Amino acid sequence: MAELAAAGAFPARRRGGMATSAPPVIGDLFICDVLEASPKDDLGTMEHPIFSLSTKPDRRILRYEHNGATVEVVPSVKGRATIHDKDILIYCISQLMAALNAGREVSRTLQLKAHDLLQATRRDTGGDSYLRLREAFERLAGTRITTNITTGGLEATSGFGLIESWEILRKTRGGRMISVMVTLSEWLFRSVLARSVLTLSRDYFTLRKPLERRVYELARKHCGRQPEWRVSVSVLHKKAGSSAPVRVFRAAIRKMIEEAQLPDYLMTEEPGDVIRFARIGMIEEEPAADLAPPRLDPDVLDAARALAPGADVYALEAEWRSWWLQTGRPRLSAPDRAFLGWVKARRQG
Repeated sequence: MAELAAAGAFPARRRGGMATSAPPVIGDLFICDVLEASPKDDLGTMEHPIFSLSTKPDRRILRYEHNGATVEVVPSVKGRATIHDKDILIYCISQLMAALNAGREVSRTLQLKAHDLLQATRRDTGGDSYLRLREAFERLAGTRITTNITTGGLEATSGFGLIESWEILRKTRGGRMISVMVTLSEWLFRSVLARSVLTLSRDYFTLRKPLERRVYELARKHCGRQPEWRVSVSVLHKKAGSSAPVRVFRAAIRKMIEEAQLPDYLMTEEPGDVIRFARIGMIEEEPAADLAPPRLDPDVLDAARALAPGADVYALEAEWRSWWLQTGRPRLSAPDRAFLGWVKARRQG
């Protein structure tokens, strides 16, 4: 995963009922005020095991390679950001996507009410919850990602945080956090503008075990529009980012199968140490306008990596969407094939 270097792709805006190709207006501050916004997660952090699954401070440096790209996640002294800390990012992404769909101004600096965030992510709103929220902001800001990206034959190494900064704006006399200002990383903001996101089930926030949340993310990302996804336990263990031995991980997966609490998916164990995810629910995406940017199947990004080893596929997707807008928004009967053809032609050119 790398910070997107290409220009972001911008969704259609509606003025007076007419769709235009103008990019969204980027303001200095975005107020999070969308009630019941559909929860959205970005594809980048769904794919890579960036967040810790530990319930204790995780200060290990995580380093791995993926299709020629090297990713290193370095925590602060307070530990790596956890999968529960990610609720903050999901809330911010959800608010921004709802605003983009409505044609509103957006910004990577957001002002939000802590109480609204806690309610949207189905957390308790007692006093301790605000303290835990502050600790989550600290871990998100302290967790640093360093990665290399190959562009034009040159390898660039860049580093960034999950969020750039945060600030508590007000407190009541009792010390309770009321309003917070948070600035997302440029990488995450561009992912939103490129619409490299997926809608999550609202029941995602009812999953309390870190591994359940991570496995749900993987099922959502890899199933896509397909009815099922099969994966070996060893590959699932690596994708999940679990630090437990494979035998312990396998036992946890079997318990998840027995409890059957995963939203939208039914898990079963098959011969050969394989886990099958079958889609049993339908996640409702917002209806796309006739001229909205084409949607890509999440799995098409894996095919793009094979065509362009070492490249940042999210940057390629953003660049392709921008190119699609600039060429008159042609109607695409097969967006996935069109994108892969563009990637192939770009690499050959």
